[in-house]
Amino acid sequence: MNEEKKKCGLYMRISTEDQAREGFSLPEQKARLETFCKFKGYEIIDYYTDTGISAKTDNHRSQFERLKNDIKSKKINTIVVLKLDRITRSIYNWENLMTFLDENDACLDCVNDEINTTSANGKMISRLLMSVSQN
Repeated sequence: MNEEKKKCGLYMRISTEDQAREGFSLPEQKARLETFCKFKGYEIIDYYTDTGISAKTDNHRSQFERLKNDIKSKKINTIVVLKLDRITRSIYNWENLMTFLDENDACLDCVNDEINTTSANGKMISRLLMSVSQN
């Protein structure tokens, strides 16, 4: 991705009450993502929230699909997410997402895992962490 202004879509997902108790509640995710974007100087364009949906399988997540459509249409160029496992726990799905982002000159910034997919190192680390998450 080139050095253009980061136009962000904040993606939040929660699947269980346990996650809410462990600090992954939607309000907590939103607050942390907004703080991160403010710190980085990113422009928040929209919010995408899927609730009650697991990331373990290729479940249909309407808000994640909307986010991808907004990337295709160039409304946003950066996904900001709290943790990689908010996106997926499947290496296969992760690789498909990395290809999609590359094809659309977009990237992903992950707050807790300190991953930015604009660099080869960031992509490599994300793949390692995704392998652990899937396991």
